[in-house]
Amino acid sequence: MNILYEEDGAFKVGSIMTDNDSSLQVEALHGKRSKIKADKVLLRFDQPLAGFMEAAQAIADDVELDFLWECCGANEFAFTDLAKDYCGHAPSPTEAAGLLFKLHGAPMYFYRKGKGRFKAAPEENLKAALASEEKKRRQAQLVADYVTQLTVGQLPAEFSAEIVDKMLYQPDKNTLEYKALEQACDAAKLTPAKLLDHCGAIPSSHDYHLKRFLAEYFPRGDGFGDYGAAPELPEVPWSDAAAFSIDDATTTEIDDAFSVKLLPNGHWRIGVHIAAPTLAIAPGSPLDEIAAQRLSTVYMPGHKITMLPDEIVELFTLGENSRCPALSMYLEVTPELAIVSQETVVDHVEIKANLRHDTLEPLFNENSVLSEEGEYAFKDELLLLWRFASKLKEARGKQDGQRMFPDYNFSVADERVSIEERNRDTPIDRVVSELMIHVNSQWGKQLAEAEVSAIYRTQDGGKVRMSTTPAPHQGLGVSHYMWSSSPLRRYIDLLNQRQLLAVLRGEEAPYPPRSDKLYVTVRDFELAYDAYNNIQRTMEKYWCLRWLIQENVAASGATVVKENTIKLDNIPLFTRLPSLPPDLAPGTRIQVEVSAVDLLDMDFGCRFVSLEQAELQRIGAA
Repeated sequence: MNILYEEDGAFKVGSIMTDNDSSLQVEALHGKRSKIKADKVLLRFDQPLAGFMEAAQAIADDVELDFLWECCGANEFAFTDLAKDYCGHAPSPTEAAGLLFKLHGAPMYFYRKGKGRFKAAPEENLKAALASEEKKRRQAQLVADYVTQLTVGQLPAEFSAEIVDKMLYQPDKNTLEYKALEQACDAAKLTPAKLLDHCGAIPSSHDYHLKRFLAEYFPRGDGFGDYGAAPELPEVPWSDAAAFSIDDATTTEIDDAFSVKLLPNGHWRIGVHIAAPTLAIAPGSPLDEIAAQRLSTVYMPGHKITMLPDEIVELFTLGENSRCPALSMYLEVTPELAIVSQETVVDHVEIKANLRHDTLEPLFNENSVLSEEGEYAFKDELLLLWRFASKLKEARGKQDGQRMFPDYNFSVADERVSIEERNRDTPIDRVVSELMIHVNSQWGKQLAEAEVSAIYRTQDGGKVRMSTTPAPHQGLGVSHYMWSSSPLRRYIDLLNQRQLLAVLRGEEAPYPPRSDKLYVTVRDFELAYDAYNNIQRTMEKYWCLRWLIQENVAASGATVVKENTIKLDNIPLFTRLPSLPPDLAPGTRIQVEVSAVDLLDMDFGCRFVSLEQAELQRIGAA
């Protein structure tokens, strides 16, 4: 006796070796023996096993599903009963098995109700299931068509710019377009960005990197939306200071300016004037919420995303030939530049000029400050400020550490980039940095002594961190330090300026000790600042690679940084160089070959060529 039974969702046949009522020992056609439960048996028959399954399947293939569904009615039935009605006679084992296979293989048409029992699907259910199946079939065909087009470098017409951006920066892996892209990438062995670029869907490698950043940190775009009317500026006393600022040529958020006035007693009054947006931007206002969300201006070569709308920046920036509200620290210093008093006030300051690095530095530099030669705007004031800043630096007792490589300035215009070394601790840098360190340390100390909470920058053991508890900044050599001099560009400066204004006015500070607002701002700012610094580094690397292409660089000098890391000459571009000979000391000069610059993957080919001649001579002499 032979049986047809179900095991693990599949139909099998075998010859009965032993029948123990509740279980059976069966032998398959190929000789394998198995123990099965009796309730798994669907059909017993004497017909030979050889060819049985094939014959039953052939019968199943001949059955027309729609006709079978119409024949079975609405009630539950056994497959053997349906086989008898369908065949018009007592079915043979192969006929019964064929009907079973057909029923089992059409779950949309027939619902399983138990051992060998089924029920026809209601008409509305069947129509819905068939429609769904047809939809899946059409979708599968559409995906296949997309894959075919993508693999030959053709962008499907349905892949709009919006869809492409979505797939690159915020992919929904359930969409047909992304499924097709994945399959095409697997076939072509390319990344999505590379494949889409091959299809002409990424017109700008620069915009590809920028959009990736914007999609994560500015998902609603970098516009500001509706923030209501611009705030009105309050009435504050007018200052008799004639101030000037010093900034890069592209700076629009001018936060700080300086003034110098000779007093009747022969002393000098030095003014440090900081833009004061907190005079009109109230805590919790729409503009405050915008600044709290952005936390900082984002900088990158040739582009920036401001923390505040241009209209608001224009209202508070210390622009030339205008009077601006400011938070001003006035220092009275002796002719020997010793500080005898200092005072912080809120006033309107006249900004006479916005001096720019590119035009000022050729005139006001390391050589000219010593010789005092040349003529330029605010010469006497700048020389006095440089001497005063040098005295402040000496008092701090901190010297700039020696760095292996210079800093660089990037300038982008008309798709061309200029990259130039920037000298450190120039007279311009010293004037600005030392006066900013002074006001930030003094204002931080003032808040601490008033027991008013603030967000400080501290350094202990080399690690700089943000803290709501005042502590020394060892790297700067000051007992207190906080950011408060860039309120147009950093939200922390804005909050600290609010606290300082409250102290000056004798009012209750907006943010009490252990304020959740301060803790949340510290946490969010550190995360955002890391991200903003990362996009700046990314885009600087991008423009370095663009510079290699622009200047047709095929060979370059380079310097060993450490192990197998090197830096190319003239630009801040670092790379690992596996072909570098071992045990070269940091600072060793080499020549390399440059090739295959890839602006999408942000990579390039680099191969060691030789040590520079001077290095060979030095090694030979040693």
